[in-house]
Amino acid sequence: MNHSKRISTTLVAGVGALGMLALSACAAETESKSASDEITLTVPSWVGARANAEVAKVIMEQELDVKVELQQLDEPVAFDALNNGKADAILEDWGGSPKKEKLYIEDKKTIVKGGDLGVVGHIGWFVPKYYADANPEVTDATKLNKFTKDFSSANSGDMGEFLGAAPSYTTYDEHLVKNLKLNLKIKETGNEAAQIKEIQQKYRDKQPFITYWWDPQWLNADIDLVEVKLPAYEEGCNVPETATDCAYANTPLQKYLNADFAKDGGDAAEFIKNFKWSTEAQNEVAKAIAKDKMSGPDAAEQWVKANKSVWEAWLPKK
Repeated sequence: MNHSKRISTTLVAGVGALGMLALSACAAETESKSASDEITLTVPSWVGARANAEVAKVIMEQELDVKVELQQLDEPVAFDALNNGKADAILEDWGGSPKKEKLYIEDKKTIVKGGDLGVVGHIGWFVPKYYADANPEVTDATKLNKFTKDFSSANSGDMGEFLGAAPSYTTYDEHLVKNLKLNLKIKETGNEAAQIKEIQQKYRDKQPFITYWWDPQWLNADIDLVEVKLPAYEEGCNVPETATDCAYANTPLQKYLNADFAKDGGDAAEFIKNFKWSTEAQNEVAKAIAKDKMSGPDAAEQWVKANKSVWEAWLPKK
């Protein structure tokens, strides 16, 4: 629902009684819809974010009689949509748009925080356990150059190939490679699905590889990866981004709401603020979508039916 387009109930002098009633009814209907009847959730491109949104949609439509539209938008664009009222909320933000967060939350106050999602995001560099077991020093980033030849490919030449993140994901890898003086060439995998496909293939073939990777992620239940220890994260070590020479910070994933929606969105806004689940729950729904090839609504419906005691706590108190 576009909360920036609200019908004014101001009436000019001279309008007849019938006109006043018609305009009042129209205004009441519009205000009611802006409060709770129809909302738009922005959905980042990764499957875990889709799992959040699909579950929220099923519950709100069944329990609150709220029509929910899901709109896929990368995080920076999602903040623009929340700012101008073209979207109402985002359920999973990894902190990848600090400038827009400051502009819209602190300066313009058009977006408000909606609380923790309940899931802690962790990004890092990983290698398969079978390779780390044979080469224990590979888990120390300062010693990676001893092993980069093992990761080489036809495209990387005499450098090691590093499987990079989708372009819209939070990543400092280009700067880490440069600042840590590593003999690695980042391969642009394009999107999450393509990266997963390549990891699965290499893992089946027991090939060495090094990749940008994260949790929560449903594939972690199927493969065994070991993290490469980057220099410890300290506050400010990635500011500016080009100076990054440290690990990624752990990120409690956040929800954000359009400010007008947060104030006037009624049960829908309260539900979104209350929505809080575990990494395991998100991975369960994401796995059903990505691996088991269920539709988003079916995967969400399956989880909702089995976990009433969890989501009942998210419903607005009567």
